[in-house]
Amino acid sequence: MTTAAAAAVWGRAEQQDFRSRVRGCLLGGAVGDAFGAGVAGLTLEEIREAHGPQGLTEPAPAHGRRGAVTAATQMTLFTVDGLVRAQVRRDIGAWHPPTDVHRAHLRWAATQRDWGPDERRKDNGWLARQEWLYARRDPARACLTGLGDEHVGTLDKPKNPEARDAGAAVRSAPFGLLVGWEPDLVCQLAVECATQTHGHPAAYLSAGAFALIVHGLARGETVDGAVQRALAQLARRPGHQPVTDALQQALGAVRQGIPGPGRVDALGAAEDRAENALAVAVYCTLVGEDLRHGLRLSVNHDGPSAATGALTGALLGALHGETALPPAWLAELEGRSTVLELADDFAMEMTQGAALHGPTDSSPGWLARYPRD
Repeated sequence: MTTAAAAAVWGRAEQQDFRSRVRGCLLGGAVGDAFGAGVAGLTLEEIREAHGPQGLTEPAPAHGRRGAVTAATQMTLFTVDGLVRAQVRRDIGAWHPPTDVHRAHLRWAATQRDWGPDERRKDNGWLARQEWLYARRDPARACLTGLGDEHVGTLDKPKNPEARDAGAAVRSAPFGLLVGWEPDLVCQLAVECATQTHGHPAAYLSAGAFALIVHGLARGETVDGAVQRALAQLARRPGHQPVTDALQQALGAVRQGIPGPGRVDALGAAEDRAENALAVAVYCTLVGEDLRHGLRLSVNHDGPSAATGALTGALLGALHGETALPPAWLAELEGRSTVLELADDFAMEMTQGAALHGPTDSSPGWLARYPRD
């Protein structure tokens, strides 16, 4: 479905629901990222020593403050920026979302090398001029090396073929918010963009599966239904078995008793692998009584807590919408106004794009924010 067609068939209530899910997904991912960052690098035993027998239950400081996000949120925002700019460029026949997202990720990579926004770069758009995004916040090494030049990876020749961590998956929620797209196209786009930094099949297929689950939730499906759809899509792709097994294990864990750290550990939470992080997120989304409970469960383990928190928060946010997010946690979130502004821009572009711009420069304000260059 095109942007114009989506706008024609969506009523006001549907557009408001979509905006709530977009906000919920992006803010939820950022909140989960910041929450997990507070115990990054700690074992469960160390977390309990620092925060009590229940582990981390409320946000803790990371990077000098509570609510500070990691590179996962930074890159997610640039993914959104790339998708908006792809839609804008579609009006002039320059339609190739993987290229536009790759360019956006290169703009993120520039923030990791520069001291601050370079106002001379007119094509950067508004997001790359946000000073707070220039802090280096534990980016996956594969993200830095994969985006160290403008060379584009492919499925046949991906960047960093051994990289298996969740560094690509954690930035892939926005692909799932393309609710007018068919699931196979959502998966393909997420996979192609993941190969720019993470070339192991388990890593890029985890990114595709995560995007598919977000896609289902954003369209109003149940968690189980969204996961089943993702499994069906994965079955067609070479190298899917580790991701398929991890997702099936997450579904099976729901029936194995009261949720707790032991269930999360059994999903391989301690292993820095994308498919294990995805399994943890799916399990915590399925059993979480609310967003707080789901996130608490998702970060109290020996593994990459920021990644599992970010994945879980995005899923729960897409499922329940922005009203499910804890207000006190949101109040301390770094860059909250930027995330909200970008979320609303994305929702507007997906539902009203043709009215915001067009084949001519009819909306210079929007085109200054999201240049066609």
